[in-house]
Amino acid sequence: MTDRTGIFAGDDPFVLAQSWLTQAESSEPNDPNAIALATVDDSGLPNVRMVLLKEIEASAFVFYTNYESAKGREIASTGKAAFVMHWKSLRRQIRVRGLVSREDGVQADAYYQSRSLPSRLGAWASRQSQPLSGRTALMAEVARVTVRRGTNPKRPPFWGGFRIVPLEIEFWADGEFRLHDRFVWRRQFPAEPWQVTRLNP
Repeated sequence: MTDRTGIFAGDDPFVLAQSWLTQAESSEPNDPNAIALATVDDSGLPNVRMVLLKEIEASAFVFYTNYESAKGREIASTGKAAFVMHWKSLRRQIRVRGLVSREDGVQADAYYQSRSLPSRLGAWASRQSQPLSGRTALMAEVARVTVRRGTNPKRPPFWGGFRIVPLEIEFWADGEFRLHDRFVWRRQFPAEPWQVTRLNP
């Protein structure tokens, strides 16, 4: 039994995560949906970078990227990832670890079409994580893609979403004298019920 009240109250971690994100949207100056996404390469060396979380679903977290990027290849190899969202304005963070699958269907198409035209063309032009001789070369590729793809390009086959289904979600809030509040929701498999534990700061 845990003494979860106030900002930690609730029986659904996804609803709680959405609640915290919604609060951050009114207080965080830039990109409240930014997450530090961690993966590992084939040698086990960790890799982390900032990406934008685009949706909190009923049972997963979704972001979009180039499947041929370093993170895309590393996720394809392991099927696992972790991320942290941290909001200085709220003095809170959420940590997630879980299993990852692709979202490359209708939902990915709809999100791609919702992006600005330059962003859609940029997704075609950028060979993400690959060496680049200079910005001039990149802009030249954008110009070529614009001519080829026009004003309504379809989603590239190498670009789409990843859905993270958590096995662990931790909610953290700053406490006085560094006596922080931490609650972790854990399960061994996605179909299992959550077990909630209060952790020492």
